[in-house]
Amino acid sequence: MPSGPLSGVRVVDLTAMVMGPYCTQIMADMGAEVIKIEPPQGDNTRFISVGPAPGMSGVFVNVNRGKRSVVLDLQTDAGKTALRALIGRADVFIHSMRAKAVAKLGFGYDAVAAINPAIVYTNCYGYGRRGPDRDRPAYDDTIQAESGLPAVQKQLTGEADYVGTIMADKVAGLTALYATTMALFHRERTGEGQEVEVAMFETMASFMLVEHANGAMFDPPLGPAVYPRTVAPNRTPYETSDGYVAALIYNDKHWNAFIDAVKPAWNNSTYATLEQRAHNIDAVYGLLAQTMKERTTAEWLDLFRELEIPAAPLNTPDALFDNEHLNAVGLFETVDTQHGKVRFPGVPTWFSRTPGKVAGPAPDLGADTEDVLAELGLTASERA
Repeated sequence: MPSGPLSGVRVVDLTAMVMGPYCTQIMADMGAEVIKIEPPQGDNTRFISVGPAPGMSGVFVNVNRGKRSVVLDLQTDAGKTALRALIGRADVFIHSMRAKAVAKLGFGYDAVAAINPAIVYTNCYGYGRRGPDRDRPAYDDTIQAESGLPAVQKQLTGEADYVGTIMADKVAGLTALYATTMALFHRERTGEGQEVEVAMFETMASFMLVEHANGAMFDPPLGPAVYPRTVAPNRTPYETSDGYVAALIYNDKHWNAFIDAVKPAWNNSTYATLEQRAHNIDAVYGLLAQTMKERTTAEWLDLFRELEIPAAPLNTPDALFDNEHLNAVGLFETVDTQHGKVRFPGVPTWFSRTPGKVAGPAPDLGADTEDVLAELGLTASERA
């Protein structure tokens, strides 16, 4: 049974791909009942990676776990009628269609609020409706590019690259989660529902500018929009005598501990203070890079742990499944599904009274259509 802080919340989920489903996956893990509305052909994410059965790709299975799949053809009056019935009993309505498309179907905010005035209605868009780009399509790659991420990567590596994860989708999904739950909190206090809008471009622009706004925030500007430490060309994992190690020897405490143990001659260097190092950070990284080649990875990790300097080995994503710490804290949860056992990367947060958990297996396409529509009181002929 659901036990998380969102237990009792019902979500009607018309999202697809990753941004919206990631948001609602977390809601499901936190106890919400998430009813995923899919078209007859299913969410495209069902087919984009390997899986144990057709339509059950790994990406889909992970971000749609614990949801109920209901197939509705919203081009038909019967499909729309069923969706309206679901909306009448829901706490949250969330979609990832463009504004014109959802309005054309008859499920814009005003139409949904007319059915259920207390509902929290969340729009997951590529671009916000108040701007000229509101009707443009958007995917993770294009939003990464437009938000400046590949340009920052070029400063760091010399090549304009995407990062190796769908960062825009996931950051926007997390933003949709906190925005929706904030609106639910407001409703708990006041009884008022409301419309929420989360756009990938605005979200990633805000995310990128947390540190990179820097000197460009001021009027007049005091420098470019960049945080120099993160784009220093020598900011890479350090090569050791037998591999690599990641370490951040940055503040005065860590710097002094390191040079006392390894390079006492640097005590009188021009990099003695954090301010000096910050203004010459690439040179500092270069000096450290040469020093790291003098010992093995294991030797450096032992020393850094002794000195309490932040450091880590370089893991692959595969290695995370066997990570001692992650397994000790119980991050992974194995669930028996209709297609065999699945080891999910589970809930990364901890609650003392209302803990979340992996909500269950991902549904086959339309697996819950009959049950959900019956719960709404539709007759057998209406369900058919």
